[in-house]
Amino acid sequence: DLRALLPLYLPADLFNHLLPHLERMGALAGGVLDELANEADHAPPTLSHRTRTGLDAQRIHKHPSYVELERVAFSEFGLAAVSHRGGVLGWDKPMPPAAKYALTYLFVQAEFGLCCPLSMTDSLTRTLRKFGDPALVDRFLPNLTTQVFDDLYQGAMFMTEQGAGSDVAATTTRAIRDDNAEGGWRLVGDKWFCSNPDAALAMVLARVEEADGSAVAGIKGVSLFLLPRTLADGSANHFRIIRLKDKLGTRSMASGEIRLEGAHAYLVGELGRGFVQMADMINNSRLSNGVRAAGLMRRALTEGQFIARERRAFGRRLADMPLMRRQLLKLTLPTEQARTMVFQTAEALRRADAGDADAYPLMRILTPLIKFRACRDARKVTGDAMEIRGGCGYIEEWSDPRLVRDAHLGSIWEGTSNIVALDVLRAIRREGSLPVLQAHLQALLGDTPMHATARATFDLALANTVALATRAADAGADGDVLARQAASALYHVTSAVAMAWEAGQIGSVRRMRLAQLVLVHRVLPQDPLGGGVEPEWLAETVEPPADGVVRAAGPVDQINVF
Repeated sequence: DLRALLPLYLPADLFNHLLPHLERMGALAGGVLDELANEADHAPPTLSHRTRTGLDAQRIHKHPSYVELERVAFSEFGLAAVSHRGGVLGWDKPMPPAAKYALTYLFVQAEFGLCCPLSMTDSLTRTLRKFGDPALVDRFLPNLTTQVFDDLYQGAMFMTEQGAGSDVAATTTRAIRDDNAEGGWRLVGDKWFCSNPDAALAMVLARVEEADGSAVAGIKGVSLFLLPRTLADGSANHFRIIRLKDKLGTRSMASGEIRLEGAHAYLVGELGRGFVQMADMINNSRLSNGVRAAGLMRRALTEGQFIARERRAFGRRLADMPLMRRQLLKLTLPTEQARTMVFQTAEALRRADAGDADAYPLMRILTPLIKFRACRDARKVTGDAMEIRGGCGYIEEWSDPRLVRDAHLGSIWEGTSNIVALDVLRAIRREGSLPVLQAHLQALLGDTPMHATARATFDLALANTVALATRAADAGADGDVLARQAASALYHVTSAVAMAWEAGQIGSVRRMRLAQLVLVHRVLPQDPLGGGVEPEWLAETVEPPADGVVRAAGPVDQINVF
């Protein structure tokens, strides 16, 4: 379906230009990149604090397979540069978010860990361009967006502290004015969880300390700084990587603890606006988490579909057994939902960046929705796909264990599920996002040919979901208990409506059924003791052709599964 869906989100000329690059990325992801990712996952990076002669010279040693993955992503495909300048992949201007995320969606089906440095480099560049001093942008932008691998500056984000994870207002790292320091500031403190810790540049949150030692408490005292790893004179900046984390997943990519010992830094944007400015970077990272979750689920589903199609037991293919078809359906729905939400959010981001007044509040609510639900769904989808492979799925020689381990990341980094669900309510309360989302979904429904019964069901589901979210938002702190329920309902209804719209645009009977099944399985009330006969169309819905090309076109307005 990806080949059919992308023209809905990209201009025709860009889609046609990008198609051979997408095909090449897909071929690499299913072959050499997957082999490299497996090797890198089993050989995590290590940290040296000194040279063999005893000099202090911290260095993270990366496996050659990981370095080759870096080269493909940053240099060959320019994934961190494609949104910021022309010339990447032969296109003469920056590409819209949907193009970048389409390529990333394919890449992550092979390698998940590197997508964190990719995202942070891309997001740091965006934040620097948006809030940084023009001289600072001119100095660092060429290296952040180069495809010359040896000249590349990767980015990072040092925010988390032991006592300040999601509670950024509790930040204790200090920023002290020093006219003798490069950038005019020195940073002192510890950062607890820093991925890509040897990045050339990092965005850091710190509390400004006045000459008398006083500082503004709370979130208003926190400012944003750019931390270079190497100073202009070629010397190392004054911070140390204390140790690397031994993580459950993303084992190919280094994460560590940072001690800032008077590190030189540049102020980015306005004093006291650090979190507001960092939020732009965080929101893009959250969307990237959703892209990664969608890619993980797609890879897991592909593995499950292949096994079900090719493996025989008791004289039958697994795919011909009713329980397996039902299991595949439960993998297919969240996988398709996440992909649709990726491109809906990417399009809202494009419009917001272009100055569309309604697009920002839409993007502002879609981003936490995909971060909240898709990242949670990825944990179950990867686990259930492992079960389809059986005992072999539990063996590290196969991709399944890596997918399962990596899938647990998304619902933790850039805000845990509770934090992100509350952010959905915050978007409704502060940005007025709910009526904008409702209007967007009503417009999609109005542009979609649909069976009368199905349309009535969609309309009612949307109205009830908006009522739930309104009740949660209007109740203030008392409504926070409904945050997760409201976020899930909004995600499911939004994705179902958007999938139905996609089905109408491309004439896909299969996709219209999937859109309606999202409501059946994830929104509408069901009798846990009820049941029925498996519909005859289920097999073709959960088992696409072996060549991967879905050709189920037809009169979508005649489809009604309710």
